[in-house]
Amino acid sequence: MDSLSQLALGAAVGVAVMGRRSAVWKAALWGGIAGTLPDLDALINHGDAVRNMVLHRAHSHGLFWLTLGAPILAWLASWLHGENAHFKRWWLALWLALVTHPLLDTVTVYGTQLAQPFSSHPYGVGSIFIIDPLYTVPLLVGTAVALARRLHAGLRWNQIGLGLSTAYLAWSALAQGHVQGVVQETLVAQGRTAQRVLVTPAPLNTLLWRAVVMHEGGYDEGFYSLLDAQRRIRFDRFTSDPALWRELQHLEPVQSIAAFSQGFYKVHEEDGRAFITDLRMGQEPGYVFSFEVARRGSGWQAVVPQNQGGRMDIGRGLAWVWARMWGKDVAPAR
Repeated sequence: MDSLSQLALGAAVGVAVMGRRSAVWKAALWGGIAGTLPDLDALINHGDAVRNMVLHRAHSHGLFWLTLGAPILAWLASWLHGENAHFKRWWLALWLALVTHPLLDTVTVYGTQLAQPFSSHPYGVGSIFIIDPLYTVPLLVGTAVALARRLHAGLRWNQIGLGLSTAYLAWSALAQGHVQGVVQETLVAQGRTAQRVLVTPAPLNTLLWRAVVMHEGGYDEGFYSLLDAQRRIRFDRFTSDPALWRELQHLEPVQSIAAFSQGFYKVHEEDGRAFITDLRMGQEPGYVFSFEVARRGSGWQAVVPQNQGGRMDIGRGLAWVWARMWGKDVAPAR
């Protein structure tokens, strides 16, 4: 999730666990710090754009490492505030603030390596967009009221904010499951089957969902709103380039994105340049991560990967999301 959501979650968890054992501002401050710390790995340059992508949410998001770091952070907080008697409570609060960060990230589609250092598998449920106000606002309001009142009623507001945000995550998973069922019904009605299907929400909401169905030679993309009048999805077909893939598959960046995207990628050529694109984040024709990996010369010559993604017209795209979200049958913004 975005940094604000992670900070808000960490602060809310810190306040909920510490209760009246410490000042609310202290619990919120240290919870917010713990909730933000794992994302500092984004400041590390691993050498190229592809490595920076696949190594984000890696070791700093591993539950093992965060568990080891929690008592150190708890000792620092309890020592600075002269609250050594509450060390164990600080330990619990900051451990929860640390580990809920990668667990929340796992609900998004990006890919979080929870099992580091034992496994580099990127876990991603994909039931919530990386920024969703309906998740974040209850946390912010609950923590703000707790800070303002500093009484039992304020702590109750914080608990309500945590409860609402958690319930929203549960709702997103249920909605995703429903849309997955609609996708399968649509494919069956068309006499098709698919080995890989991705269902993930459109930006900033959980009413409108995007579905990607991989097949030999390319992929289909379709959208479904929970407010649509009919229980079906209209897919548009797009091609990848199997021949180009065979020429590029030996390149490390290509292998990395193919694995990290869990098979949801395309390769294409543009003006003598070869690209591999992660299909999970964005929609046709604009994607957040699209890497130039080679250029034509005497055959394909590898280049240092550069991310050429993120070119979609944001204003136009959000206007389309708003209209389509309410069940209007409007063509995707291309």
